Amino acid sequence: MSATSHRYRHRALAAGAALLTLATAAGCSGLGRSAVGTFAFETARHRHIAVTNPSVKGCHRFPPAGAVSVENTTSVDVKLYTTRDCTGGSIYVPASLSDVTAPGAGPWRSFSFIH
Repeated sequence: MSATSHRYRHRALAAGAALLTLATAAGCSGLGRSAVGTFAFETARHRHIAVTNPSVKGCHRFPPAGAVSVENTTSVDVKLYTTRDCTGGSIYVPASLSDVTAPGAGPWRSFSFIH
């Protein structure tokens, strides 16, 4: 292989890699990002609810009764809040773990994913 064709081959590979990176980034940004897996919780009224592949964007509210236990089997860590708007103190629940409210504590009212 000549030096000239070797140089063009490297440029073509570099350009192809750059285009692939841009295409991948553009494709991901157009998709709604989700936490792969299931986020399940039990309400203060003993109702069990599971959400599959929830969105990682924004603040999510629990039903009005709030949640007293959660099981985070998603790929993303989550924060639980006692307020309805994901503000104030929070409890951190890593991916693949669960948590329950402390005795005498009120229910969680909202949650957000850490991404």
